Amino acid sequence: MCILCDGRVFLPVHYYCYKGMILKIQVYPANYTINARRKKSESLNVNISVENFGPIEKADIDLRPLTIFVGESNTGKTYLATLIYALQAIFEGFPRVPWSYYNTSRFNPIYYSQPADLSTQDLIEEKDNIIQKLTDTDLKLKFKDLPLWIRDRLLSGSAHFEAFENEIKRCFESVSVSELRKITKHQNEVMKISFLISEVNQTLWSIDFYNSGFDTKINKSINEEIVLESSDREIFQKALDVKDQGIPLRFLMPMSTTFYHLIASRSGIMETHGVITSSLVDRATRGRENDPYGTSMLTGSVADFLKHIINYEDSEIFSRNILEISKTLEDEVLHGNIEINRPEGLGYPQFYFRPKNSEHGIRMNRSSSMVSELAPLVLYLRSIVKPGDTLIIEEPESHLHPRAQTQIAIVLAKLVRAGVRVIITTHSEWLLEQIGNLVREGEVKKTGKNHNEPKTWLTTEEVGAWRFFCDQPVDEIKFDPINGFEPMDYGEVAEGLYNQSVDLRTLLMEKTGDNTSDE
Repeated sequence: MCILCDGRVFLPVHYYCYKGMILKIQVYPANYTINARRKKSESLNVNISVENFGPIEKADIDLRPLTIFVGESNTGKTYLATLIYALQAIFEGFPRVPWSYYNTSRFNPIYYSQPADLSTQDLIEEKDNIIQKLTDTDLKLKFKDLPLWIRDRLLSGSAHFEAFENEIKRCFESVSVSELRKITKHQNEVMKISFLISEVNQTLWSIDFYNSGFDTKINKSINEEIVLESSDREIFQKALDVKDQGIPLRFLMPMSTTFYHLIASRSGIMETHGVITSSLVDRATRGRENDPYGTSMLTGSVADFLKHIINYEDSEIFSRNILEISKTLEDEVLHGNIEINRPEGLGYPQFYFRPKNSEHGIRMNRSSSMVSELAPLVLYLRSIVKPGDTLIIEEPESHLHPRAQTQIAIVLAKLVRAGVRVIITTHSEWLLEQIGNLVREGEVKKTGKNHNEPKTWLTTEEVGAWRFFCDQPVDEIKFDPINGFEPMDYGEVAEGLYNQSVDLRTLLMEKTGDNTSDE
């Protein structure tokens, strides 16, 4: 149900039936939740580094409000984007403390072995004592103030080992993590994946995964000086106080951020999604059970995308800003509207494109490739993505005219302004040129010398661009006031084409005797 709150925002309440119990899951009002989540996501720095991972020899990336992966095909852009998507699934987003369903469920001594120096009664009393401290908002609590057995269980690597292996195999459709290491030319080298979360003045926590081809090791560390904020306290309290440890704790734990992945193959999926159902998607993903016949599976990102499309429903709006962005996308790029029809008896929605001034909609499989590429983005912005979330978009310029590519760059900037973290992979020079212009706009704005206030802008601090190579480390592209974020090889391609055209025109004039100029 939805309750109208203070005349401006909606307060959705969801009910789940679990083991005969009714769980009430309530989302806070938008003007409260959005601000809190946005502030939290913007204050945390996220660094991801890999070595010998898939096609990537080495990469060290820190996520910005707009993160751009550029490079030739088969250099690892999608691999790294998918890895980021997988890591957030393990840790429920970008939390200040590395929460995980796998670890918080270990807090109940009935289901897991208790500390050797504590009896069950002592443990219950200690739990009640720490719950009391967590509810005392006047008491400043640090991570080190928690009982040692809680800290140990949160730091335990065994639970995250299982989560890591399962999610990596799901998202990359692999039988084992070792398969991802074999793609590199350094087949005898150790694959390393590192994930570090920090604030402006301190490291919060980090995890390193190592795979040698024979086994996987995990090292995890948490800064014990972390001061527990209200949201951290709430998660600890719920994890310790829940009576039935069979209840999925993700229902009880507020997510710090939510990730969405618009995959590169979305155009074809939008045209054919009607032949797939949610149950088939679940069966088609490699989860805890491996397929003994080696049948090709869907990757986790593709399956999740399909689930969003198949189960899609327009919902009450959390953010008018993002709704306006989706409307701009329809009006100024698509020049029409994405419409939804739910035929009676059909278990999935049908999507149509209705051009401006047209009385009838066109089914996706009959619309242009540009429409089927951008329709998922319109739908996600209309009803799924909220401020504080992260949206990964692979090749947003696919099948778009150069002018439309520049308009997509403006859409991305507007999403950043609305509080959405955006990660893209791209080959588009036009997209990068426009992003460069938006950064120049933002740098002028920072000087306070704008005569006309820009509607959309970015700053150098908000944008990070990285170039991917074959058999070379990933390199950051620093913003240049003249060249923007243009990779060096783009200029080399343009120069090569120009020189070739000059040579051919010269040869043509020599052979034909036509010495007229273009003037």
